[in-house]
Amino acid sequence: MISTIILIVLCLIILVALWYLVKKAMHLVINSILGLILLIVINQIHLFGMFGKPDIQINAISVIVCALAGIPGAILLVILHYVGMI
Repeated sequence: MISTIILIVLCLIILVALWYLVKKAMHLVINSILGLILLIVINQIHLFGMFGKPDIQINAISVIVCALAGIPGAILLVILHYVGMI
């Protein structure tokens, strides 16, 4: 009887931990997708064309930065591109 109760409690703890991880992972995925969408929108409206600069190239490096950092990564790419470091 006691082993059944312990097993149920352990299963509930594992379930709560998995729920927390999935919730955090979904937040990261959504943030990454929004970062990529932000870069695409900036390129579509030709924001840097107004300043006489070429658009940001969406390549493997920019996708990795947006996948890891999301919206802050996209903003970092925009700032670095504006000052001419990319």
